[in-house]
Amino acid sequence: MKVAIVMGSDSDLEIMKETVDILTKFGIGVYVSVTSAHRTPDKVKKFLNNAEKQNCEVIIAAAGMAAHLAGVIAAHTIKPVIAVPMQGGALNGIDALFSMVQMPGGVPVATVTIGKAGATNAAILAIEILSIKYPVLKEKLKKYKKELSNSVIKKDNELQIKGIKKYLENNKK
Repeated sequence: MKVAIVMGSDSDLEIMKETVDILTKFGIGVYVSVTSAHRTPDKVKKFLNNAEKQNCEVIIAAAGMAAHLAGVIAAHTIKPVIAVPMQGGALNGIDALFSMVQMPGGVPVATVTIGKAGATNAAILAIEILSIKYPVLKEKLKKYKKELSNSVIKKDNELQIKGIKKYLENNKK
């Protein structure tokens, strides 16, 4: 099992590390690259060739502003492509989101939310796609989602015991 992750800029790597960490936690290999649909279009083709050679089954593409990377990749592959819009620019990621979701019919790009939550959701969506072929991932996903649920319950219990003021004081980040 392997997922390819590509970013339009190395400035996206800090956020996309979340995707890498989650996939790795689930035992999924990753191939990570930086290439730009606009600045290095030939390198995008090389990235796709490398992803194919490494048997990557899902591709996650992160980019900001014009954000055509996921669409260009989707135009050249039959593998599922997940787009992660990055914050930044004059519209703080909204422009990237619109670039990614406004694809023509026949060239689908599954687009998640902007930024870190998007990086997390891209990993989970890739795992859900892979779990169709690899049933071992289904149990891991159930466990992951149960842990998320337990985390919320634990926080609520703490809030009920301490009250708002103490809860906020103890949980300042």
